[in-house]
Amino acid sequence: MKQFKIVVEKHPDTYVAYPLGLKGVVVGQGDSYESVLENVKSAIKSHVETFGLGELESDPPILEAFIAETQVAV
Repeated sequence: MKQFKIVVEKHPDTYVAYPLGLKGVVVGQGDSYESVLENVKSAIKSHVETFGLGELESDPPILEAFIAETQVAV
């Protein structure tokens, strides 16, 4: 069992989620918060089964994750 930090985005018509600290691209999608978490868990498991446990290495480990906003003149 391994703990992952998951970013969940709520869009007008769906939820999208992805784990932090996992090598490669893993994304889940669902109609609800609960369904997107189940989907991303399944995607993580499939990714590890396909590419191996080496994909789980995160050095240094992610202790916390933050979402920040800023303005940029464009």
